[in-house]
Amino acid sequence: MGLPGLLDAHVGPHGNWQGLSLGWVAAVWLSPILSQADHRMNQVQAWASERRVTLRICIGQAVRALDLSDDRLAAVVEALSDDARWTAFESALTRPVVRVYELPVERVRLDSTTASGHHGVTEDGLFPFGHSKDHRPDLPQVKVMLSTLDPLGLPVAMEVLPGDRADDPLYRPAIERVRASLEQRGLLYVGDAKMAALATRAHVQAGGDYYLCPLTAIQVPTEQWTALLTPVWADQQPLETITREQPDGQSVVLATGFEQTVTLTDVTAGDPAEPLTWTERQLVVRSVRQAEAGTAALQPRLAKAQAAILALNERRRGKPRPRDLPSLHQAVEAIVTRFTVTGLLQITTQEQVQERPLRRDRDLTVSVAIDQEAVALAERRLGWRV
Repeated sequence: MGLPGLLDAHVGPHGNWQGLSLGWVAAVWLSPILSQADHRMNQVQAWASERRVTLRICIGQAVRALDLSDDRLAAVVEALSDDARWTAFESALTRPVVRVYELPVERVRLDSTTASGHHGVTEDGLFPFGHSKDHRPDLPQVKVMLSTLDPLGLPVAMEVLPGDRADDPLYRPAIERVRASLEQRGLLYVGDAKMAALATRAHVQAGGDYYLCPLTAIQVPTEQWTALLTPVWADQQPLETITREQPDGQSVVLATGFEQTVTLTDVTAGDPAEPLTWTERQLVVRSVRQAEAGTAALQPRLAKAQAAILALNERRRGKPRPRDLPSLHQAVEAIVTRFTVTGLLQITTQEQVQERPLRRDRDLTVSVAIDQEAVALAERRLGWRV
């Protein structure tokens, strides 16, 4: 891979550095990290002192224990933290790796993840508070955007960002870093629904590449789903069946669906005076397993939502009840949202006011029933995705 030489060329330290070069220090440091499963810097000098002869034979240079001291390793980490120098090194490293190992360069998978921990939060630090995918909003987090060759999983580009960043804007810079590293076009970029922003798809198209990602409810709203599926329910839209052969020779139906093409236009990818227009293939697919799982989970959610709404009528000591209709409506809406049954229940609220000499009593009640027609329509939509 030529790692030491590339590091020295792109991330080299100041001129007063003596002994092993920064590139060789980093390369040797990888050995205890991998063999000892230990990334602590204070363990490396002792490890190297016990293996100086082995290291000299392996790298063809004399190795001093001080070459791998805490201070020297900290200088390596600081040098690698320069974003501009790291990006240049990353691109220079990827190309020879792909060539030497004759790796297929056809698909690139992009995804982001977060890691949280008990870190100090500073104004310009990498660990701020943000939307937590781990359901730990109380912990600060860092975000990592990773681009890998698919299906090998070889990292091509990686960016470490503050954890309060949104995912959508990270895809275009990641794609540009991949293009700079691989120097190839015509690749297929695969991502999740956060890659489906129109500006991101237009950016891929404008660069001569391809994309594959599921669309969100923003790109395919409810009224569009109705237009897509009405011909299917009326048996006017032919469907293709996707099957997989099991080890016993039996074919199992995985999904059904159809393909359509739509014309898209975006003004952010090029000259605003000449908007970018292209034709997009859309696969409208219904996953059999997802539909079955969604149907099985819907009825319990409806039952729990009904019970929670009717519980608002209960009078018990220590249990506060809504005092007026707006607060009752708010409580009901919170329950409907929590159980994801919006539009599937018929809810009626009533208020009876009784005047008394010194006060006015309000009796609030709520009744609920399942909207069977809406539930049947929701079940027919389960499992569909573009």
